Amino acid sequence: MYTEINKMGIKDIDKDLKIINKSVLEMLENIAVYHADSLNRGPQATYKEGFAWVLSDWKVKVISRPQYGEKLVINTWRRDSKKFHTYRDFEIYNSNGDLKIIATSKWVMFNFETGKLMKIDEEIEKWNEKEDEKSVFEDRKIEKITLPTNYEKSIEYTVMRKDIDVNEHMHNLSYLDLAYEVLPDDIYTNKIFDNIHINYKKQIKLYDEIKCKYSKMENKVIVVITNKDESITHAIVELY
Repeated sequence: MYTEINKMGIKDIDKDLKIINKSVLEMLENIAVYHADSLNRGPQATYKEGFAWVLSDWKVKVISRPQYGEKLVINTWRRDSKKFHTYRDFEIYNSNGDLKIIATSKWVMFNFETGKLMKIDEEIEKWNEKEDEKSVFEDRKIEKITLPTNYEKSIEYTVMRKDIDVNEHMHNLSYLDLAYEVLPDDIYTNKIFDNIHINYKKQIKLYDEIKCKYSKMENKVIVVITNKDESITHAIVELY
């Protein structure tokens, strides 16, 4: 297990001075990289070897939303590694030891030369650590999100430079931004989403023209991000 202490800034909070979902994902992503760095499997090492860790799925549950001024203790560990993917779990506590947020994620390795996923079993063996058996969710796997049959609203968007990450793909946090943009005003303004589930399907690159489609299914909001003609699904975002 790897632990970091974090503190919220002004960009991390909403009008009620509570942490926003984008900042939760950002903190989790950062500590995952810091942990990899500590094991010489972070960007400085992997880029030299021609590959990068790429996020495949997020599943996050906010138990109690942290308030501005709270120091956050974030734990992360790796579990259930397979040939082509590995899971990473997270816990966020406040300084009083109250569990605030739990999350799990699924990661794959992307080979820059081939443009394809690569086997990670040999790479994982280089990590000087043992996997933790603990899983924050009862279901150890991240389930796929069911696609809606009907959509209530859609928007089109051209990917900009600000959306691009170090791997020259659209950053995983930008998918959440897009999901929020397509939501109707009443839902965006009045609904607090304490559960975030994102399936990343296919990378998006600079200047790609994409479409975001919104649907409401019972108590859940589903946003599907596709290419402009809807022939490729790039990601599915579920919020509730």
